[in-house]
Amino acid sequence: MTESTFWQEISTKAKSEDRPFFTMAPMEAVSNTVFRQVITKACPPDKFFSEFVYAKAITDPNTKFPIHGRLYIDQNEKSLPVVQLWGNEASDFEIAAVTLAERGFQAIDINMGCPDGTVIKNHGGSDLIRNHQWAQNVIAAAKTSGLAVSAKTRLGYSKVEEFKDWIPFLLHQNIDVLTIHLRTKMEMSKVPAHLEVIDEIIKMRDEIAPQTLIQINGDIPDYQAGIKLYQEHSGLDGIMIGRGVFANPFAFEKKPKEHPLDELLDLLQMQLNLFDDFSQHYDYPRFPSLKRFFKIYARPELGATDLRNAMMDTKSTDDVRKILAEKDKYLND
Repeated sequence: MTESTFWQEISTKAKSEDRPFFTMAPMEAVSNTVFRQVITKACPPDKFFSEFVYAKAITDPNTKFPIHGRLYIDQNEKSLPVVQLWGNEASDFEIAAVTLAERGFQAIDINMGCPDGTVIKNHGGSDLIRNHQWAQNVIAAAKTSGLAVSAKTRLGYSKVEEFKDWIPFLLHQNIDVLTIHLRTKMEMSKVPAHLEVIDEIIKMRDEIAPQTLIQINGDIPDYQAGIKLYQEHSGLDGIMIGRGVFANPFAFEKKPKEHPLDELLDLLQMQLNLFDDFSQHYDYPRFPSLKRFFKIYARPELGATDLRNAMMDTKSTDDVRKILAEKDKYLND
């Protein structure tokens, strides 16, 4: 079976420009086809990740975590995302990976860091940090497809010091990319990311698996912050941005500039249209899930607090469009 060069090609291209590769994190109810297209319009990363996809659900639609269009790709998307799978059964990952390869996907990522209680209760995400054999089994199973295989994890489950055993263990699995959210499961996002361990992780990689690319995640708001970390930590390969896109949809912009309210609201109009189109294919996500995005566009510093508040009371995309058509009466001086 031919070894995938998917991530090496992305990394080589980025390093030819003297920078790390940039990705948008897999985020539940966020990184679907709709929002990926919005960020592409604003300024795209080198690669997107999908929402969380339950491995078993790819071939068994009767699971309790159906995928609800999580693998839907709009015809306007120029490239397929990396599919992030979660679960703990090797057989599910083996079958899912083969199916994804048949559908044209080139890379999968294994979720070993999600702190959500439901995911952990069902032995996925951060629960794999406590069960090394499951982690080893699902990685091996995923590799049978010939796709590029990466993993996203946290430093540990309860204590930061766990990374000294956990990260070397993952590096011994010979994966293409290891993405580390620089907090523990228990820390959630309530403490600053532990940037102080980056160099030690890179040293581990260099000694154990020099072919594995290291990508970091956590408290990186934009491209400029990612470049700074890259320059400060020799050997770093990639930067993943998650919550930063909620503060700034132009987070991947290489040369930041001011973006007026009208430009931001144009992105919102685009998202509304794409959401309506997506809803013709799948009855998920539903309209209330859109409200979490309004703060991205109707920004207080641009005098749009009342506009955002008005949109939060809406019940449909058409209601939002009506408010946007009369936006001037909601804007503050």
